[in-house]
Amino acid sequence: MKIIIINGPNLNLLGKREPEIYGNQDFETYYKTLQSKYQKVEMSYYQSNVEGEIISKLQETGFDHDGIILNAGAYTHTSIGIGDCIKAIRTPVVEVHISNTFSREDFRHQSYISPNAQGVIIGFGLKSYELALQSFL
Repeated sequence: MKIIIINGPNLNLLGKREPEIYGNQDFETYYKTLQSKYQKVEMSYYQSNVEGEIISKLQETGFDHDGIILNAGAYTHTSIGIGDCIKAIRTPVVEVHISNTFSREDFRHQSYISPNAQGVIIGFGLKSYELALQSFL
């Protein structure tokens, strides 16, 4: 099984950014834990703060992977382009969010990804990524 995790803007700051919302652990450490726990999964990770780079990575991996775990960060609520890309690729996408976006600002209640995703996992902290991975297994 070949899975990629794609993270969007500001998720490179996990562990430093708003720990009361996102926790104290950086993503790289968490990712190593996932790799160790799921050794039979061929897992890769990509992060970008640039919308077009995220779209390019989705297109690059969207036809030869078994699953994509996507946390598009704020682009979730603004990027028609990312939503359209998910519609265009073959690989199923699970949208994840660390925080419960529905308990936050109103603009975070809209997702351009959800209508094209296989599923959505929201509000379980970093565990959201593992839950998405388990959905593919």
